[in-house]
Amino acid sequence: MYLIGLTGGIASGKSTVAKRLTSHGAVGVDADQLAREVVAPGTPALAAIAAEFGNDLLLPDGSLNRAALGTIIFTDSVQRERLNAITHPAVRRLTRDRVAEAGAADPHAIVVYDVPLLAEAIAGGLVTFDLIVVVHADASTRIQRMIELRGLTESEATSRIGAQASDAERLALADVVIDNTGTVEETLAQVDALWERVRVAEAGTAEAIAGIRSANSAHEG
Repeated sequence: MYLIGLTGGIASGKSTVAKRLTSHGAVGVDADQLAREVVAPGTPALAAIAAEFGNDLLLPDGSLNRAALGTIIFTDSVQRERLNAITHPAVRRLTRDRVAEAGAADPHAIVVYDVPLLAEAIAGGLVTFDLIVVVHADASTRIQRMIELRGLTESEATSRIGAQASDAERLALADVVIDNTGTVEETLAQVDALWERVRVAEAGTAEAIAGIRSANSAHEG
């Protein structure tokens, strides 16, 4: 299995890159989707959130009011840390399970773990990545996208960028940077080139492992 850690700031275009990779055959594991699963109605994490922040954060159907929670955590770092302490352990467990399942289903799988908080995943020893890919667009471009595509105010967009790791922190982790300040076609061309590189790398890893096994078998014989 070959594991790619894919990250980028909010509105950087990370989802576009992830979709292109999965269209080529990669197995996608989306941290945001896992984060939704761990706070589904009836989960221990959702009960803990309601206990910590109040039942006002629950909708009439018992699900999480994400808009109300977002208003709190993107403007208050202390509250954000309180939420992370509840949700992150659950997401980590589910991530390990999904990555392990992908590897068990296909030992040669190329898995893309799409995660905003990649630095935290590495620091927490969540998984070991074969390649780290950062999707990059400057802050002004991302703010404009959030205003135009998500209906946020400039202040709201700026707060959301400020709540995440800085561009410098993300780029410092990168093995590959996808520049998403140009056209969609330019971005996808970079992703296609990356896919070819990864396919070769995975094949090389598989051949190396096969060689080691062959050598071991000959030695044992």
